[in-house]
Amino acid sequence: MEQVSSLKTGVKYKDTPIGKIPVDWEVTFLGKIAYLEYGASLPERKRNKGRVPVYGSSGIVGYHSEELIDGPGIIIGRKGTVGAINWVDKNFYPIDTTFYISKNQSKEYLKWLFYLLSNLHLERLNITTGVPGLNRKQAHSVILPIPPFSEQKKIANILTTVDDAIEKTDQIIGKTKELKKGLMQRLLTRGIGHEKFKKTEIGEIPEVWTTIKLNDAVKLSTGKPRPKDFIPEYGRDSIYPIYGGNGILGYSSKFNFENKTIILGRVGEYCGVVHRNDGKCWISDNALYIKELKYSFFDLQFLALSLEYKNLNKYKSQSGQPLISQRVLYNLQLALPPIDEQKKISAIISDTNMLENEQSHKAELEQIKKGLMQVLLTGKLRVAV
Repeated sequence: MEQVSSLKTGVKYKDTPIGKIPVDWEVTFLGKIAYLEYGASLPERKRNKGRVPVYGSSGIVGYHSEELIDGPGIIIGRKGTVGAINWVDKNFYPIDTTFYISKNQSKEYLKWLFYLLSNLHLERLNITTGVPGLNRKQAHSVILPIPPFSEQKKIANILTTVDDAIEKTDQIIGKTKELKKGLMQRLLTRGIGHEKFKKTEIGEIPEVWTTIKLNDAVKLSTGKPRPKDFIPEYGRDSIYPIYGGNGILGYSSKFNFENKTIILGRVGEYCGVVHRNDGKCWISDNALYIKELKYSFFDLQFLALSLEYKNLNKYKSQSGQPLISQRVLYNLQLALPPIDEQKKISAIISDTNMLENEQSHKAELEQIKKGLMQVLLTGKLRVAV
């Protein structure tokens, strides 16, 4: 990210209706620099699965053989996912739940405008209590800080560099997940070096393995309501993760658990997510954790992998609020290899599993991007042009 080295400070500022901005920047309404055009109707039955992406408010919803707009362009959620912002490099078809801005609808540097809109939180302009909707007149009246065109381009290039790094990390995460999935399929059902197998109620496993109910191996417990200083993002004073039903939901300066354990999402659409926690954290009442390992049936890491392999989300209730009951979890049957083999299997999967490092790297990059957007798009930190 060599462009970041061209940042400079010592800037003179002026007062404006949106606060202090650099003296050579301007302020104007969004509608003065870009027009939000309506997308066009294209029912799913008429999309003929071509190569042109069809965009709805939440992103790509299908493909078509003909584009409506020549790319690049910006797509803004109008109905449903209000204010969602998508960038498209190539030709595209925005449907009628969206607004769009094409390369011909603004004299500003379009990629900079994309990042600026992404930082505006247009979802706050939702005008309905039923189906969410974004009012174009309100959006056009939003006041924006406008740097010179050359600086717009430099800002966009810096943020694009970070986005490229995030995309590459995502690709590594995807490949690593596939590798891990294949290893788990092989090792958690076939083990290491076995030639004789037997049929069980959970499928074929090595002859020397056995099965066990989770109820006979562990004692589960529910966490506590999240702390008052909960924030949804990592910060210097909020260093402990808070686990909820769908995974990490935020951070806190407090913790209510500090030992190694396994945390299971209990309530939420993606409940059943499995976390192997090695340090201090807060476990909320939307999550369960293993309070006690009975005897020495399981190596903790192997148990975490076994539960992850089970895809616990498929056991959630199908009516009302999605949740997984302790009763359902306690009745799960798991394969039980000898403890030494469990540790070997865990070591093999862990040695080839870069997920944790890559996911942490992605989170760091996203924090860097957020910080840069806050200072570059407001002029608090300038780029040399």
